Amino acid sequence: MEQLINGYLLDTPPGAFPLSTDSILLQDFVRSPRSARVLDLGSGCGTLGVLLCAKDESCHVTGIELDDTAHRAALENIRRNDLSFRMESICADLRHLSEVFSPGSFHCCVSNPPYFTGGAASKATPMARQDSCCHLDDLFQAAAYAIKYGGDFFLVHKPERLSELICCGQTYALEAKRLRLIRHRPGAPISLILLQFRKGGKPGLIWEEEALFDSQGQPTPYYRTLYHLP
Repeated sequence: MEQLINGYLLDTPPGAFPLSTDSILLQDFVRSPRSARVLDLGSGCGTLGVLLCAKDESCHVTGIELDDTAHRAALENIRRNDLSFRMESICADLRHLSEVFSPGSFHCCVSNPPYFTGGAASKATPMARQDSCCHLDDLFQAAAYAIKYGGDFFLVHKPERLSELICCGQTYALEAKRLRLIRHRPGAPISLILLQFRKGGKPGLIWEEEALFDSQGQPTPYYRTLYHLP
C-alpha cells in the first residue's frame, strides 16, 4: 500500500504495474484546466487517476483499461479513496473508444503507455511493458478522438522514440508543444521524456530539462518537489 499526498492511498496488487517514477513525473507534468475531464489511456490499477485526483480536487478522471484484473484493482482504489464521484474505471479497448464515448468528450488525455515494441515480455506485467495491444498509432488516434479541439495529450516515454512520437502526433493533428527531458544526474544520458501535445496546436516547442539527483547523488529540488520532501 502506497501513501500518497493529501491522505490518498494506492494499492498495486501482484501482477499490476507498480507505482513508478514514470507516473510521478507524468502527474507533475500535467497541466489541465480547473474541473477538467481527463481520460487516462491504459490506466492499469488507477495509479495516474488517483495521483491526479490527489493533486487537483476539481478534476474528473476516467480510466480505460483492457486488463480485467487491473480494472478491478482500479475500482478498489477508487472505493478505498472515496473517489466514485470524480473517478471511474472502464474495462474496454482504447482502440474502440467510439463505442464508449462521443468525440471530444475530454479536456485532456494522459498515458503512461508500454515503451517497447519487441523482445522478451515481462512475466509479471506483459501488457504493461510491450505495445502489442497499444501501438503508438492506436494511442494517438484514441487521444485525438477523445479530446476537444485545443485540448492536450500528456505522456511519458523513452527518448529513443521521440521522433516517432512527434510524427505520430502530427498524423492526428496533435502538435508537440512541450518537451521535458529527464536525467538521473546532470550530464547523464536522458532516461525519460515527457511530452505535451495540443489538438490543432500551432508549431512551437518549449524545451525543458530536469535531473533527479545532483552530481553528489543528492536529491535535486525537482525530485523533492515530486515526492513532497522537505
